[in-house]
Amino acid sequence: MDLEKQPPEGSEARADLHKRPAEPPVRREPEAPEGCLAVAIRIPVRIIVLVLVVPVRMLWDALVVAGRFLNDALLRPLGRALLWLGRAVFVWPFVGLWRYVVVPVGKALGWLGNVLVVVPLVWLYRYVLTPVGHAIAWAARGIGAAIGWIARGVGAALGWVYAYLLTPVGHAVTWVLKGLGAVLAALGIGVWTVLAWLAKYLVVVPAVWLYTWVLAPVGRAIVWCGKGLVWLVSMVVTGIGAALYWTARILLVLPALALWRWILTPVGHVLAVIGREMWDALGHAWRIAGHISLAVGRFLGTLFRWILVEPVRWVYRSVLTPVGHVVRDAVWRPAAEAARSVGRATRQALAAARESVRQARADFRRMLLGEPRQPQPVDRREPSARETRTLGSSTTALTKD
Repeated sequence: MDLEKQPPEGSEARADLHKRPAEPPVRREPEAPEGCLAVAIRIPVRIIVLVLVVPVRMLWDALVVAGRFLNDALLRPLGRALLWLGRAVFVWPFVGLWRYVVVPVGKALGWLGNVLVVVPLVWLYRYVLTPVGHAIAWAARGIGAAIGWIARGVGAALGWVYAYLLTPVGHAVTWVLKGLGAVLAALGIGVWTVLAWLAKYLVVVPAVWLYTWVLAPVGRAIVWCGKGLVWLVSMVVTGIGAALYWTARILLVLPALALWRWILTPVGHVLAVIGREMWDALGHAWRIAGHISLAVGRFLGTLFRWILVEPVRWVYRSVLTPVGHVVRDAVWRPAAEAARSVGRATRQALAAARESVRQARADFRRMLLGEPRQPQPVDRREPSARETRTLGSSTTALTKD
């Protein structure tokens, strides 16, 4: 029996499944042939796993039902009560404090700050600082104009001194300095030429000869010896590395490869087949246990309904309801009617007593103060709400005077 092809649990899901249009058959790829080990392991493993999983699935379903009932009957109402209590204890007091204390106090402090700080500062700026600033600016402009006039006079004097005194003296000094510079430049060029010739024939030429005929041959010999030494060391290291490589390959790699290929891989395949079969068996057993748990739950529900619910319903419908109707018609309705009659009589008596007290109070007021003055009627030119505008005469030709 292949349980994967069965419709989902519940009558609604089966009805939806029957309402769906028939889907075209899907062409599946042919499955690979299974080995004898998988076929031999599958049935015993599924039987053992089913026996072990059925109690666990029934316990799980029972815990789920108990958890849902506990959530609906206890945790959700308790959470709502705690939420309401939290609002009443933490939220609403702070809201009331903010709305009825902090906001009015803030508005009062703002008004007080405006009256005591902002308005005096605005008055001080407008009627004290602004005129003083204008006066200081006018004085500064006057002082600036005087300083500018004095500066223009001093500038004109300095310009005359520069044009007719400093400029000729500067030109003469410049001509003298140019002559001295030319003499010093000629002396410097001669000295530099002599020093360059001495440096060339006393330093550069001997250094070039030393590098060409002494240092270069010695360096080439040292480089050739270094290359030979490096080649010798590389050959020794290569030989040692090849020996170590083949030693490690023969002693470690080949045994490990043989162990992996001929022992671990077959054992891994066997364990993989066993694990896959156990996983599939666990899935099948879990689904079969679900069907079994559903059947047991329905049986227990039906048994509970026939043992407890149906008798209680029959007692309520056949015994308590007629007795309740009799009690309602024979006791509660007459008692309610009598209570309503007493209430009406009481209200009428209270209304009569209030009217008597009101009349006695009015008579006592007239006895002490006399009759109240009646308002005089006023001749209004405008008609009342229910009359029409006629201007004191008829509006038709047949009824005119």
